[in-house]
Amino acid sequence: MTLFSSSDSPKQPTYVSGPRPGTVQSPAGVVLIVPTGWVLLPPGDAGLTRRVKADGEFWAVAEKRGRRVFSQGIYAPAAVIEKIRSALLAERSTNSYVRKRQGEVARREKAQAGYVEDFTQSVIDFLAFHPAHSEMAKQMAGVVSAHATPVGSGTVARTQMIPIERRAEAAVIAWMRHQTTAYDHMFIPRVKGMRREVRRMLAQRSREVLAYYRRGDSPTPSCPLVMALLSA
Repeated sequence: MTLFSSSDSPKQPTYVSGPRPGTVQSPAGVVLIVPTGWVLLPPGDAGLTRRVKADGEFWAVAEKRGRRVFSQGIYAPAAVIEKIRSALLAERSTNSYVRKRQGEVARREKAQAGYVEDFTQSVIDFLAFHPAHSEMAKQMAGVVSAHATPVGSGTVARTQMIPIERRAEAAVIAWMRHQTTAYDHMFIPRVKGMRREVRRMLAQRSREVLAYYRRGDSPTPSCPLVMALLSA
């Protein structure tokens, strides 16, 4: 667990969890005690967390796993959290708030459905299978999209950093790596660059399989892609 002050970036941890509950430890090894009267507000209610942060001092807590940082909540005065929570409960019980939330949910669902449709078509375009395998392309696009597009899935399909065409390509290659190769069961030595090289090699194999269907060749029962789609 890593602790940040309100002025720190969540990408630059300054403290880790201490040896006892309610403590944190500095990079120098100094154990610090969480201020008296402060409690940990876990993540899950973005509105409450946002208002508590805006009210005053707080410490944001996160856990770093590999390259990703996951929020564990924020430390803040218990009185402040309860005051803001009570005000929010009263606000959220009004009819106007309920209608607003229903509208927001409907808009998100509509946007998500539109994105899934666009992403699925982008997968079909990337596959570019021969017309003889058009149904197979649709099935594969549906399976890949179902895996990659859910909100919060953390897959490449959810990033906005690259065009949707590249997201579709990356999602297909990632799905094939896990479903049509032995990647998940491979022993890969902990050598710098080795995992990247293995992924590159498997991606090339996946592209060779895709080329087979782009040419319109007849599939064989032992084809890893056919077997993966059957199990899906």
